[in-house]
Amino acid sequence: MKILALAASNSRQSINKQLVSYASELLTSKIIPDAEVELIDLNDFEMPLFSVDRESASGIPQQAQAFYDKIGSVDAVIISYAEHNGSYSAAFKNLFDWTSRIDAKVYQGKAMIMLATSPGPGGARNVLAAATGSAPYFGAEVKADLSIASFFDNFDVEKGQLRNAEVQTQLEEALATLR
Repeated sequence: MKILALAASNSRQSINKQLVSYASELLTSKIIPDAEVELIDLNDFEMPLFSVDRESASGIPQQAQAFYDKIGSVDAVIISYAEHNGSYSAAFKNLFDWTSRIDAKVYQGKAMIMLATSPGPGGARNVLAAATGSAPYFGAEVKADLSIASFFDNFDVEKGQLRNAEVQTQLEEALATLR
């Protein structure tokens, strides 16, 4: 099984990147040992802000096609969403908007695990709700979603792992839906 994993954030210190990295390691070490996970960085897909005028003048950027192709080449996708002002990060939304111009079914029927975390008690639940609610329209088969509140209380940054046993179990159960 091939899996694409990413944080929907362009921050180099993203807690969502830490979470999706940990989830990827957990998946291959405990849940599906023969899985191959490719962890990508949103910064590798930076492009101009989407606009119909820009698309008409210059076409779709190569980075959007590369992202679409990566999704097409795997069996499943794991995304951990950063929440900016109650919604998607601008970097992810821009990539998604450009990619949707290639095919509205951006996720191409792939199984998906959707995660989100934040430093506060909300756990990025607003963006996760928006993502899981709209994902089927964009061709995703959402297998599980999990919001993790108070990231720094639940995740040991030095060890790079969850320290909350209940949240650990929830994450393992979510990942196991890819079996």
